[in-house]
Amino acid sequence: MSTYTQILYQIVFSTKHREQVLKGENKKELYKYIWGILKNKKCHLYQIGGVADHIHIITHLHPSVALSDLVKDIKLASSEHIKKESLFPQFGGWQEGYGAFTYTIKEKENLVNYVKNQEEHHRKKTFMEEYKELLNEHGVEFDEKYLL
Repeated sequence: MSTYTQILYQIVFSTKHREQVLKGENKKELYKYIWGILKNKKCHLYQIGGVADHIHIITHLHPSVALSDLVKDIKLASSEHIKKESLFPQFGGWQEGYGAFTYTIKEKENLVNYVKNQEEHHRKKTFMEEYKELLNEHGVEFDEKYLL
């Protein structure tokens, strides 16, 4: 019997200290690079986007891929790529943790649109406000001191 899964993940992580460094046209290059990592791991990317201090990845994970390993690989490889290609000269790395939230396939369109409109969305809300909202929406208990 084959393995079948249909779980959408929204993976969110920020730059170290939420530095506003992911700016300009090089964001497209970063997103393309991350898409390549996902593709190599047989994961399907639905959308990637973000603003100067964080990114959102909407993906389906291949059943053989562990979420924590995937995020670690994305962070390590993209950090190296950013530095090697001088994509964002002020980039100091990614934050230590990440958020990962699951959705059903029925929520895909809304989720993709949400990530596509990050620039507009963050005119009204900070990353921290958005992140706390996601945690609350998904019933994740958290301690504010660890969100700094």
